[in-house]
Amino acid sequence: MGKYWSFFKMRLMACLQYRAAALAGMSTQLVWGGMEVLLYRAFWLEHPERFPMGMEALSSYIWLQQAFLALFMLWDWDYDILRSVKEGTVAYELLRPTDLYGMWMAKAAGTRLARASLRMFPVLLVGSLLPAPYGLRLQIPPETFGLFLLSMVLMVLVVCAYNLLVYGLTFYVTDPNGIMVLSVAAADLLGGAIVPLPFLPDGFRQFAELTPFASMQNVPLRIFNGNITLPEIPGVMGLQVFWIVTLILAGYLLTRNGLRRAVILGG
Repeated sequence: MGKYWSFFKMRLMACLQYRAAALAGMSTQLVWGGMEVLLYRAFWLEHPERFPMGMEALSSYIWLQQAFLALFMLWDWDYDILRSVKEGTVAYELLRPTDLYGMWMAKAAGTRLARASLRMFPVLLVGSLLPAPYGLRLQIPPETFGLFLLSMVLMVLVVCAYNLLVYGLTFYVTDPNGIMVLSVAAADLLGGAIVPLPFLPDGFRQFAELTPFASMQNVPLRIFNGNITLPEIPGVMGLQVFWIVTLILAGYLLTRNGLRRAVILGG
């Protein structure tokens, strides 16, 4: 376990050095978050009865989405891993006395936590200083806040496990770009990135909530803003745990079988 913790810390420290990129990303997220809040506010003023959540709750969803974007954005691929599989340099990683899947998981988690830690606090601060209903709602019960934090941990595991599932699929295809593009599009639509899932039509929304994408940003953000009530939380968090186990098992088996089939040429 100590070896994987070392990989996690090394990737965390390496990514913390990119402060200029973090500043650029943070500025973009502040502007984008403000635009989204104003856009939804305009629609809410016209037809507030058609909104499945209050404007203040929706503003909280948007600001949390922007603050923690680095934790659940699926388009943040580790191209070093993808290149190592495509070019065969993954063979060097096999010389290490570690499990390849565990090493990839540690690196993925470290990368996301480092990037989020550089960006989230200014976004949360700005969101909390804005007046209602444009700002971040902070008055939540302590037990709900604790479940929100636990759900965030589960969300990071779901996202990393899904990333590693795609990495495992690269052993079986010539070019993984198609899989990557489709997975990002599906995640944005079914995970609440384009619009929160309560805004989707009935039927399609129920389907989306059963997919692994809904166990990413959708669950913790809606727990925080109260759109998922306390009696509903055990069910949605149980689904998060189910997808963690399923995705990790599928990704591990794909990676292990892919390594057995891999033929590495050269000398």
